[in-house]
Amino acid sequence: MLKRSIVLASVILIGGSGCARRVPEPAVKVPGEPHVSWIIMFGDRDNADREFVCQSEPRTDCVMPASRVGEQVFSDIHFYYHGAKADTNYAGTNQVGFLQGDGPHTVKPDVTVKGNEAIVNQSVNGIVTSKAGTYTMSIAVMATSGTIKRQIQDEVKVVVK
Repeated sequence: MLKRSIVLASVILIGGSGCARRVPEPAVKVPGEPHVSWIIMFGDRDNADREFVCQSEPRTDCVMPASRVGEQVFSDIHFYYHGAKADTNYAGTNQVGFLQGDGPHTVKPDVTVKGNEAIVNQSVNGIVTSKAGTYTMSIAVMATSGTIKRQIQDEVKVVVK
């Protein structure tokens, strides 16, 4: 439980990009339509953003190393909530299944993005599991922009080797 508290305490909300890579944009995005993009990174205790794993667009396989005795692997997962024509609120649940702990780590976004071009970044980090296998990261949020409500869902398979 302490590990989960540490991970959840590390969830931060900041305006703009918290990662050196370019924020992924969907290839078929309708201008002004709410959407969520993401990037998964990994590294060590000093820099969990050292190595790129995968991102929402262009979509590639997500494969990362498992933690080992004496060699923990840390991961930083960035969720990007994109603005629409009007201020947009995103609320729901994101679950990350490949971090150590008793089940998936849950992040509950409740963020409002101002304007058409703004982005809000929410990041979660933690230690990657030591158990090799295929894990799921899921996004299930409701985007509300003016009178428009849009359910946004994504499920990502992450292979830990």
